Amino acid sequence: QPSWGCTIDNRVTRVAWLNRSTILYAGNDKWCLDPRVVLLSNTQTQYSIEIQNVDVYDEGPYTCSVQTDNHPKTSRVHLIVQVSPKIVEISSDISINEGNNISLTCIATGRPEPTVTWRHISPKAVGFVSEDEYLEIQGITREQSGDYECSASNDVAAPVVRRVKVTVNYPPYISEAKGTGVPVGQKGTLQCEASAVPSAEFQWYKDDKRLIEGKKGVKVENRPFLSKLIFFNVSEHDYGNYTCVASNKLGHTNASLTLFGPGAVSEVSNGSWRRAGCTWMLPLLILHLLLKF
Repeated sequence: QPSWGCTIDNRVTRVAWLNRSTILYAGNDKWCLDPRVVLLSNTQTQYSIEIQNVDVYDEGPYTCSVQTDNHPKTSRVHLIVQVSPKIVEISSDISINEGNNISLTCIATGRPEPTVTWRHISPKAVGFVSEDEYLEIQGITREQSGDYECSASNDVAAPVVRRVKVTVNYPPYISEAKGTGVPVGQKGTLQCEASAVPSAEFQWYKDDKRLIEGKKGVKVENRPFLSKLIFFNVSEHDYGNYTCVASNKLGHTNASLTLFGPGAVSEVSNGSWRRAGCTWMLPLLILHLLLKF
């Protein structure tokens, strides 16, 4: 709440405070109806007023006018009202398919006019992505998902910060599919990991026949990005090729895995061959094939 004072002496006969052409006080008499304007002092040396709870409409020139025996004098002060930044409009959280375009908006007010910036927060802030009220992203990718932070600042007060969550949807991608070798009578697990938004749903097949949950001796454990096919007591009948299918509303993908026993040859994901527990057999296998032809 600002206050101003006029220094006067005993030659002054009349005093008044004006806002532009409006008289606020004349001597001790209040001429305005605004209760926020009060007279602080009217003495032989000082004539001052105060405006309480100031707002932007109070900005402008204020004049102290004094009348002496010789001639009138004036003293002028200009009130500049500063306002802390405030975000008055911001985009809602958004969910969008990968490859589409998005536009985020952050409107802020304040005096002086605040500077607005956008920053990508997830997984961590990496510089400004926009130094404007608007953030445009063309062909958004899954790496561009996460929280976007809008900051409005004008040095009057601490910056104001709001966040918008951007979810980028994409079809499943199987990042890892593990086959395994297990002796008869032991516990075995086939594992399938898939990245997807929304989270993938998993299904398991053996020789194109879907495995139904609850089959005796077999259990499927599903998590948002991982599915396990668990065999509690492996039998000869369980050995073979299995297919993991991961799907969401944007698409599906699959991977083949093998449950094999000791001594069986299995093809692994990198295209090499191995014999469970007996990798030394690979040269003998090659030699056998060469002699056969």
